[in-house]
Amino acid sequence: MASPKLWKLNPMDFTKMTPARNEVIEKAEAKPLPPTNSYVPNQIANALHPGVQHLKVNKIVENENAKTYYLEANAEKGTKSLAYFSAGQYLSIELEIGKMKLNRPYSLASSPKEALAGTYMLTIKRVDGGLASNYILDNWAVGTEVTASEPLGTFTYEPLRDAKTVIGLAGGSGITPFRSLAKAIVDGDEDAELVLLYGTNTLKEAIFQEEFKELQKLSPKFKLVNVLSAEDMDGVEKGFITAELIKKYAPEQYSIFMCGPQAMVNFVDKEIEKLNLRKKFVRHELSGEYFNPDKEEDYPTNVNPTFNITVRIAGKEQTIVANANDSILRSLEKNGIKSPAHCRSGECGWCHSHLISGEIYAPKSVDGRREADLIYGYIHPCCSFPLSDLVIEVPPTKK
Repeated sequence: MASPKLWKLNPMDFTKMTPARNEVIEKAEAKPLPPTNSYVPNQIANALHPGVQHLKVNKIVENENAKTYYLEANAEKGTKSLAYFSAGQYLSIELEIGKMKLNRPYSLASSPKEALAGTYMLTIKRVDGGLASNYILDNWAVGTEVTASEPLGTFTYEPLRDAKTVIGLAGGSGITPFRSLAKAIVDGDEDAELVLLYGTNTLKEAIFQEEFKELQKLSPKFKLVNVLSAEDMDGVEKGFITAELIKKYAPEQYSIFMCGPQAMVNFVDKEIEKLNLRKKFVRHELSGEYFNPDKEEDYPTNVNPTFNITVRIAGKEQTIVANANDSILRSLEKNGIKSPAHCRSGECGWCHSHLISGEIYAPKSVDGRREADLIYGYIHPCCSFPLSDLVIEVPPTKK
């Protein structure tokens, strides 16, 4: 309850202070303000959220169909130190492939402690028909300069939301954020326990295998369980990640964190439904770009193969031809139109655009729009597919 004295104050009396304050200001000595970067809050903000980071490849380690790139700050381009991050976040990498300018998200495999020591790690696996991943694997070498975003994403451990034990479900190169989390737990930067169910076809395909074994020796808070679909041997689980397998290794209360290819996510999501977990205990790291919308049960029939998309950016207009099976974002990039984008999974909202006319299909599993977006006609081009000719207004890319 407010003090009785406050009720006796006349608000109009405060207006009489203005002339007195102006008089004091006029009499004060004129001194230039210190530079903005001299304030500690600004220094912290710039260190955590630099907007853009200039990096350089200083080491490459090869694995089965994958390479791990070690990146350091490129001081010559203006980045003095790497931005700190939470285990599970990703970098959005800028690429220029021919006439195409695009961004691709890659999870940080390094731990926060390793970033403070000056190293980011990105592990990138070769994908059949993969544009960005195959370009990187074929072209990046020691000394290659890389432009990246600050760390992004929400696939992170939060003790106020998540259970003490995390059951990690990883497939293929979806292992990378779990390497970061496992290291953070062993380093003492995260107060959690991680049981990692790692699905691959064979043990040879498993990335970070030897390192995970060493981490298990360093802390009882981390446990690795290999799940092999095409190989049978002692000390591993055979088959796929199912509800029964999760229950075998889960305590009474647990959170599920999942990262892997789209086919794995589609399969395991149905298994997770059998566990009747509260929604807050199931976390997804959306695994990059969505493909093949026509495989969804609710995808319309008899959709034309191509459509015209009229794109408006900063007062300029251009019409392109788009393939129905390409996301709108991918169609823009194929036609040399750069659009802001980071996650490519309908989550971050950077590609948020206005659908002026036409009809699109957005798969429910990756449609991250808010209710207001649905009401006022906004879409995420990264996971929207044309069902008719479209007119869209796309935000310009920040320079």
